[in-house]
Amino acid sequence: MTDATNAVPVIMHYVAGGTESGGGIGRLVGYILNENSARYRHTVLDTRGPKWNPLLSPWRLAYCMVAMTIGQMQATPHLHHFHIAGRGSTARKIILGAWARLIGATYVLHLHDYDYASDLARRPQWQFRAIRSLFQGAAQVIVLGKRDAATVGYSLDVPKSKLTVLRNCVPDPGAAPVEARVKDRRTSILFLGQLGPRKGVPELLAALASPGLENDTWQAVIAGDGPVEHYRSEAALLGLAGRVRFPGWVDAQGAETLRKQADILVLPSHAEGFAMAVLEGLAQGLAVVTTRVGAHDEVLLDGENALLVPAGDIAALSAALSRLISDRDLRTDLATAGRRLFLSQFGIDGYVDALERLQSAQLPVFSDERRSA
Repeated sequence: MTDATNAVPVIMHYVAGGTESGGGIGRLVGYILNENSARYRHTVLDTRGPKWNPLLSPWRLAYCMVAMTIGQMQATPHLHHFHIAGRGSTARKIILGAWARLIGATYVLHLHDYDYASDLARRPQWQFRAIRSLFQGAAQVIVLGKRDAATVGYSLDVPKSKLTVLRNCVPDPGAAPVEARVKDRRTSILFLGQLGPRKGVPELLAALASPGLENDTWQAVIAGDGPVEHYRSEAALLGLAGRVRFPGWVDAQGAETLRKQADILVLPSHAEGFAMAVLEGLAQGLAVVTTRVGAHDEVLLDGENALLVPAGDIAALSAALSRLISDRDLRTDLATAGRRLFLSQFGIDGYVDALERLQSAQLPVFSDERRSA
């Protein structure tokens, strides 16, 4: 091997679907890569492949194991950063974690799940033991909020010294003036996410069809993948066909365009970790309506920088949207405070600095003999 004394250490991110098909986790890792860190070389390995071709998953996993092994043979230090959620993601990370421990590779776990406590409760004992070994074998466990920290600490016996709360981040898009977006047109409501019950789409349609929103002063875009035609038909049955548009899945550029055209970002989820869509709404300077789930109410203050409603409460969701549609000053105040919150706590620069400080403490230290091997 060549002399790598001055080589930049490598952080290998393991993400199901990579940055292209990895959902919110993939977007987050993509943001990290786009920062072009001078301290470390961040790379991405897809552990699953696209959802539409599950036959690729075993091959992707095998490729990741080979790449991890090759990394261990290099003179340059490698740290393996496993991004984990529930269900199949946990199964894949159990395998990768066991392989890492077998070959002496150092790994960090980064938990992004929307309800990991429930996922753990459904596991048989043999799987639970494997998950506990995975988490206890990590050099550090990163979680999005206090709820997940409690789950990992209590259920999986991970000590506090190995737990770090690090909330998500997004790049700064530069918010357009709120007045420029709302002048002389209907108030625009935007939903971005996978269409389905977990994200609260049925409640959102019911709220938009409620008596308090029967006027024509608003329009809505409900964008995301999933059963688009089903929800388009549901909207038509509720009399919303002329005011609610379903563009289906949109890429990052399309989502950014929709946010620039919107006034309100709504995400009435039943479960989240810390939603990227909410962060992106705050960053864009939108008035945000969301639910008290995950780490949302650890950060957001109802009536100050967002409106928070109980999950599944159609009347409360309808009332919140009605308030924002009819009160331009309230929209402006929430949008301004939300963007201020984003700038103070959720910028990409500060996030990458914090992440790399944590990663630096976990990087393996090689002897001079190995560095010059």
